[in-house]
Amino acid sequence: MPSPYDCITDFIFVETGLAPADVIVVPGGSYPQSMEKAAALCRQGLAQYILPSGGANPRLETTEWEFLRDVGMAHGVPEAAILKEDRAQNTFQNARYSLEVLRQAGIRHGKVIMVCKSWHSRRALLTYQTAFPQETEFFIAPVRDSLGIGRDNWFLSEEGIRRTLKEVEKIGAYFGRKIQNWASSHRDEV
Repeated sequence: MPSPYDCITDFIFVETGLAPADVIVVPGGSYPQSMEKAAALCRQGLAQYILPSGGANPRLETTEWEFLRDVGMAHGVPEAAILKEDRAQNTFQNARYSLEVLRQAGIRHGKVIMVCKSWHSRRALLTYQTAFPQETEFFIAPVRDSLGIGRDNWFLSEEGIRRTLKEVEKIGAYFGRKIQNWASSHRDEV
């Protein structure tokens, strides 16, 4: 029986099919699951490079980037295939700084696989779509972090509900002004 909250599930929990891409991006974090999946996708030949992003994090003794690099290398990714972005402190910075790294390295970014927490996938996708060129095609490969929250169970625990609904709030906070700016710039096109 459908739930009245299915629309939240469908909006927040994004997952797409995967295809070969120019790069795999991992928007930060202090948990290994995203980089483990990125490493597996890289080993399968879906992309030549992985770009983890993230600066200092109080839960780690190092930057998120260094933590994620070490996870990737432990899972068989050569260090030369792991690009470096170690300044970002939030998802917008993950996206902006990652694009800078790709441009400076001369790496194409027309097709990008994003590996991120399942309950963060919509906000991460919207953020990267805002920062990257409009023609960039994104494929989303979500993972469950240590909390195990996914589209099939977020509504079964207080923590799952809290985190999922917090994402809805953050999307409003992140993109409220950006939508107005976008709408103003596109008014003349309509």
